[in-house]
Amino acid sequence: MRKQQNAIIALAVWLTIISVFMLRAQGVDYNIFFALCLIGTLVIFQLMQSNYVQPGYLKNIRYFIAAEIVIFGIFVALQVLDILGWEIVIL
Repeated sequence: MRKQQNAIIALAVWLTIISVFMLRAQGVDYNIFFALCLIGTLVIFQLMQSNYVQPGYLKNIRYFIAAEIVIFGIFVALQVLDILGWEIVIL
């Protein structure tokens, strides 16, 4: 198998494990799930990288990771606003 296929399988297994544990604990929290998804994606991306050659599909993965980091930042900002007691009003 190629590295790209191994990465997809590894990420699918990681997300399945996270989902199963959250469902078994009856504590589904999207913030924790998304943070663990980000951690898994970063670890898999780091293991996929080679030192000398960079395949084209790694560029697309970087866009995916950048989107995950932006969404994670939004979650963190919302948690900080919740701690401070401020509300966001969307018209």
